[in-house]
Amino acid sequence: MEPRSNRARRALVAAAAVLAAAPAAVAVTTPANASVPSTPPGWTLQWSDDFTGAAGSLPSSSNWIFDLGHNYPGGPANWGTGEIQNYTNSPNNIKLDGAGNLRITALRDGAGNWTSARIETQRSNFKPPAGGKLAIEGRIQMPNVTGDAALGYWPAFWALGSPYRGNYWNWPAIGEFDIMENVNGLNSVWGVLHCGVNPGGPCDETNGRGASRACPGSSCQSAFHTYRFEWDDGAKELRWYVDGQQFHTVSQSQLGAETWNNMTNHAGYFILLNLAMGGAFPNGVAGFNTPTAATVPGHSLVVDYVAVWSSGNGGGENPGGSGWDAYGEIQAEQATSRSGGTVEGGQAVAQLGNGNSLKFSGVRFGSRTATQFNARVASGAASGVSGLVEVRLDSPTATPVGSFAIANTGGWQSWRTVPANIAGVTGTHDVYITFTSGQPAPFTSVDWIKFG
Repeated sequence: MEPRSNRARRALVAAAAVLAAAPAAVAVTTPANASVPSTPPGWTLQWSDDFTGAAGSLPSSSNWIFDLGHNYPGGPANWGTGEIQNYTNSPNNIKLDGAGNLRITALRDGAGNWTSARIETQRSNFKPPAGGKLAIEGRIQMPNVTGDAALGYWPAFWALGSPYRGNYWNWPAIGEFDIMENVNGLNSVWGVLHCGVNPGGPCDETNGRGASRACPGSSCQSAFHTYRFEWDDGAKELRWYVDGQQFHTVSQSQLGAETWNNMTNHAGYFILLNLAMGGAFPNGVAGFNTPTAATVPGHSLVVDYVAVWSSGNGGGENPGGSGWDAYGEIQAEQATSRSGGTVEGGQAVAQLGNGNSLKFSGVRFGSRTATQFNARVASGAASGVSGLVEVRLDSPTATPVGSFAIANTGGWQSWRTVPANIAGVTGTHDVYITFTSGQPAPFTSVDWIKFG
């Protein structure tokens, strides 16, 4: 959803085709709060959020960053798209509904000003292992509004290349994968790649290289559908799906090696969810500025889950691998899931305390027996505050196989590598690093872990 003012010309044609092909709505039997699907053979769950929590609460700050206002600091105005809403972190605009869903709601005040919300993952290193695959998937219901009442609604589920963080002028070379976009309440999902140079280039910017289709069965607005994007590094191909049906493909051969490398040879991608109002895409499809006086506020983008899987070889520092190599450095910020702490500069998990944990799915020890655990840690905890860093296998409540104590090391950036003996471990396990202390204050930050 970065700059794309000319893209609307193509969208007009695509929208007309989609409307002509739209199927009649049918009943939906899948519950609104379905869990993250079980991981199929050959894949490893790298990260997920099923938005479980108390009604009215905000999504987890361990997983998500809130984008606020009308632009990134120093970035393009109106998020580079011409959208008009002000993004907030108010529960009026974004909250968990208590039934396992995230709701992002667009509102208009008495003066005609619109508010909504946009979030992006803390993690910005989602990518496949060398020669493997990455899948990003979400189960989503678009705002349930159509016709004139929907003019200007622009929901999206997408990913941006990590170098965009802090440098908001390197788009589109760093890559953008629009997994699901929709405008004006049309029964259509658009899947789009942005790449290369702007304007023009191999992705015909600012249009992007895209395709669209009607949602299978029930309309996009009336029901949940599963939107999935796959990045196949072995085949050098990107693929878009809705409810398991592929509708768009882009390959390296269509773009050229330089363009492909520019968008794939960096640390990876972060994922975004947002509900914009107005802007180049909905305006272009409508043929006039949106939203209008007929647009009805109060409708929500509803997200059941977002999950990331990978398949293929990989490990150690490779966040997209099929699990991790126990004997390589496993970066803390690449944890499959995290309870507590904050990602600090994309390089460590900081300020961990009692009851917090890090989970690493599918750590491969093999037939070799691991007898030692090492962690690079730092602590700026106050005098008298300390705690245990523990290793548990396959459950966060399992008996620890080993641990070490940590107190102030001289500051939160004073790193040291601390070893601990562990009971012999072989095979493949989900590894939980848990943090236990008698004090409520955080007592450690973690850079990486490894076994020996």
